[in-house]
Amino acid sequence: MKKVIGMLLLSSVICFAQDKKSPIGMAGTPMEESRVALSRFSAVDPPLSADPDGSFWKGAPGVIAAYSALGEIVPGHRTEIRSRWTSKNLYFLFVCPYERLYLRPNPSPDRETNHLWEWDVAEVFIGSDYKNTHHYKEFEVSPQAEWLDLDIDSDHRLPERDALWNSGFVVKARIDAKHKIWYAEMVIPVAAVDSRPAEPGREMRINFYRAQGPGPERVSIAWQPTHSSTYHVPEVFGTLRLVGK
Repeated sequence: MKKVIGMLLLSSVICFAQDKKSPIGMAGTPMEESRVALSRFSAVDPPLSADPDGSFWKGAPGVIAAYSALGEIVPGHRTEIRSRWTSKNLYFLFVCPYERLYLRPNPSPDRETNHLWEWDVAEVFIGSDYKNTHHYKEFEVSPQAEWLDLDIDSDHRLPERDALWNSGFVVKARIDAKHKIWYAEMVIPVAAVDSRPAEPGREMRINFYRAQGPGPERVSIAWQPTHSSTYHVPEVFGTLRLVGK
C-alpha cells in the first residue's frame, strides 16, 4: 500500500512540474509540444482593424507567447498571435497585455522608425529559405503604430542593407488603457518573404516576440524561446503553415 501511495505521489509531483513549465499553446496544446502556427485563408483583403472581435479575426487560429527569450514563464504578459492569409498578403494580429507601457516620445508612424526595438514592440521574424536559415525578415510594430522592417542575414550582417530594405508592409495599432492591453495588426506582402505563391500547405519558418516595459522592468516575451539574450536565433524558429478555409 505504501508503495502504491508513493508512486501516486511521485506521479502527481511530475504532473505538477510539467504544468508549471507548460503554458498553453495553440488550440490548448502545451507550448513545447506545438511548434506550428496555422494561418487561415481569406478570399478578400479587408481594411485593417486591430480588432480581435471583428469578423475577419474572430475564430482565426492563434498561438500563445508566454515565455521570456530565456525560457522562463512571464506572468501577466500572455500574448496571443493570430494569423490569416490571402493570395497577396500575410496577416498577423497581436493581443498584448501589459503592466506599464514604454513608448517612444514623438512617434512618427508615417515613416520607418529605426531602433524601434528599444521601446515596446511586437515582432515577427519570418523566412522561407530552408537552406540558408540565417536569412529571414524582421517586422516590428509598436503600440503607437510605428513600424520597422529589416532584411536579416545573420551570417553576413550589413546594417545599411537591413535598414534600407522596404517590404511594403503596413500596420495598425491601438491601446486599450482601461484593460491594459494593446493590439497591433500587420499586413505583410507574401512576395516580401517568399518567392513561391501562397497556397494551402505552404510552410515558412517563423517566430513571434515582444519587448515590453522600461529599464529594469523590461521583459521579453517569445513564442519559441531562444535561450539566449538575443532574438536572432533562427535555429529555434517554429513553422507557419497556410491552411484553407
